[in-house]
Amino acid sequence: MAHLGVGIGWRPEIADAVERLPGLDWVEVVAENICPGHLPASLLRLRERGVRVVPHGVSLGLGGADRPDAGKLAALGERAVALGAPIVTEHIAFVRTASPALEAGHLLPVQRTRDALDVLCENVRIAQDALPVPLALENIAALISWPGEELTEAQFLTELVERTGVRLLIDVANLHTNRVNRGEDPFAVLNAIPLEALAYVHVAGGVERGGVWHDTHAHPVPAVVLDILAELRKRVDPPGVLLERDDDFPAEAELAGELAAIREVAGPAGLSPTRPSSPPRGSAADPAPGARAGQLERARLRVGVEQAALLSALVAGTPVPEGFDRQRVRVQARALAAKRAGVVAKLAPELPGILGGEDPYREAFLGYARNRPMTAGYRRDALDFAEHLLIQDLPADPAARRRLTSWWQDRVGARPPRRIVRWARTLVGRAA
Repeated sequence: MAHLGVGIGWRPEIADAVERLPGLDWVEVVAENICPGHLPASLLRLRERGVRVVPHGVSLGLGGADRPDAGKLAALGERAVALGAPIVTEHIAFVRTASPALEAGHLLPVQRTRDALDVLCENVRIAQDALPVPLALENIAALISWPGEELTEAQFLTELVERTGVRLLIDVANLHTNRVNRGEDPFAVLNAIPLEALAYVHVAGGVERGGVWHDTHAHPVPAVVLDILAELRKRVDPPGVLLERDDDFPAEAELAGELAAIREVAGPAGLSPTRPSSPPRGSAADPAPGARAGQLERARLRVGVEQAALLSALVAGTPVPEGFDRQRVRVQARALAAKRAGVVAKLAPELPGILGGEDPYREAFLGYARNRPMTAGYRRDALDFAEHLLIQDLPADPAARRRLTSWWQDRVGARPPRRIVRWARTLVGRAA
């Protein structure tokens, strides 16, 4: 495993500051946010200085019931090659369902059952075969727990490693999140998982509201998270530790201070470059190929039904499946809608301006999202939101409605639906 050192998540908003941070060893970039043929100049400069860059995927959904999308796998591999990365990383999560076609826009927890583990292991093997460099998977933060789970977090991660040889990206902030939200002991997890498979570590901040810990990546790293990092450091020398910050970016000096605090916990001599190899792939017994194929298809069907029921409750307002904490599901649903509104506003910053500001925009978007699940990504969601408003003759101000109509028409593509084009032209004429 490559020795990485101490790094930070590269984001466009702090690109200049990242380049100036003293003693920076490496950076991690969200894979879906870069184009291999047009890498940001800042990343190119960092690479020229010898700073390693690791792509971190968020959209594969390897914990989902369906097999990984070949196009998404190819895209992740292309980014690894373009960046000269020693490894790529993703999450132990599901992000979508196929029937019905729903997108969470967020990482949702995989049920810790034998069925879900079988599906995840096969999906990981498919990904490993398709990727040009080793794969590591991250434990995620969760607001909700699945009923009827058969394995603990440590058992689930351990068997995943034993059956696939995949490496682990341990997020100590997520361990703290799950301590608050799901009553799980982070030190019990550290004691039981195969730390010889550790690729690197994430550290991030969050905030507690109403007894729920929100893994925001927009707050300073709290002492309790550094305490978990220190406990991990007692057990193993991690090849790398990385600070994540995704929003509400602080001054450069504060970022440097957080990195210094992480270095202090990691040890004055830095992180050890010598690591044992991970367990051999496929070391746990699997069923015979023929029997296994039939079992997996049945497991995929069961997992798909269960995940669709939960995701539909979260984004489409259907009843909460039996056994879930209904209050927590409602909290998660509100969080997903709020995140969705925030991402759409970033992708389409004109919309809050057209609608009269951030508050009117969020009110309108949350009303739209309540019964309109996302099915095709955030960019399509922005267009569908605008169309939803215009069909209702909103916004009420004619000038704002004309601006929204023009914005929508400019982005619907070369062949928009005829009915909508006729309707939009009529609206523009009526408002003129």
